[in-house]
Amino acid sequence: MPLATLTQIQEIPQSEYSKHGLTKEKLREMLHKMLLIRKFEEKVEELFLVKGLLIGPSHLYLGQEAIATGAIMALEKDDQTVTTYRGHGHALAKDVPANLCMAELFGKSSGNCKGLGGSMHIGIYPKVGSLYATAIVGSGIPIAAGVALGLKLKKSRNIVATFFGDGAVNTGEFHEGVNLIAVWKLPVLVFCENNQYAMSTPVKRAVSSPSIAERGRAYGIDTIVVDGNDVISVYVATKIAAEKARQQSLPTFLECITYKMKGHGVYDKGDYRPKDEVAKWLERDPILVFKKRMLEKRLLTQTEIDQEEKTVQQEIEDSVTFALAGSPMPFDEMKNYVYAGGA
Repeated sequence: MPLATLTQIQEIPQSEYSKHGLTKEKLREMLHKMLLIRKFEEKVEELFLVKGLLIGPSHLYLGQEAIATGAIMALEKDDQTVTTYRGHGHALAKDVPANLCMAELFGKSSGNCKGLGGSMHIGIYPKVGSLYATAIVGSGIPIAAGVALGLKLKKSRNIVATFFGDGAVNTGEFHEGVNLIAVWKLPVLVFCENNQYAMSTPVKRAVSSPSIAERGRAYGIDTIVVDGNDVISVYVATKIAAEKARQQSLPTFLECITYKMKGHGVYDKGDYRPKDEVAKWLERDPILVFKKRMLEKRLLTQTEIDQEEKTVQQEIEDSVTFALAGSPMPFDEMKNYVYAGGA
């Protein structure tokens, strides 16, 4: 059996955009989705830390917008996603309505999980293929394996994408799940969002192998390493992997190199990170990088960018209004959503 391949995907030249279906409309949609995720998360942070209207844990996706946007836009509508407690970005990229997501954070019955899931389970909205979100680190990988096995047995052309952070690669769920995906040749795209820190532990102190990508290759899975702050590179890498999964029922491990702009959660200042490291990564803000490239290549104008900013900001403000207008689920109705219980 040949060794699994390891591919590095660099910046995609403009001459190849049309080959990958990157029309002006598609590029503008990418900008819209990244802005939607960014402004949603900024509003959530404000509602927690400034206005005190939200309580509880919430793990923001600030700085990682290019991964969810690029990956999910490269999938087909009926493909399935399985994500983590840091799942706001994946939900919004998969077209879970922002107003439902915001209502969920407020614990309102108008939320996508009827207010019962909260931040950590916001990626559950099966009607758009946002199948599941789990707060247990690494546990989405074996779940994705089971979903993909079902799709394969049904001879469906749809595939599964599962997302997790670098800390998950040291869990048993990662190793068992990835091994099953490889052994059974399941149509799964395995996305490691390497944001450099598992809570406060830097990846260089937690992973003994030469790179996280080597973990995928160790299980015989072709692996792609991509700049997770470059939405176009993520999109193209996912397109390649998705085609292989769809046509050959073969998985791909994708390590997306990125960085959290803030700490682990809204409660974490992240001041354990070196200031020069943070400053260096902020210069590679995925939205700033994308805007600059679009302007330089004359693919989008500043007026068009400003219009997207304005449209998204209004959508976020409307989502807060919608959330505040809702009400929690009456207590006696909650039993309707318990799947097992005593007499």
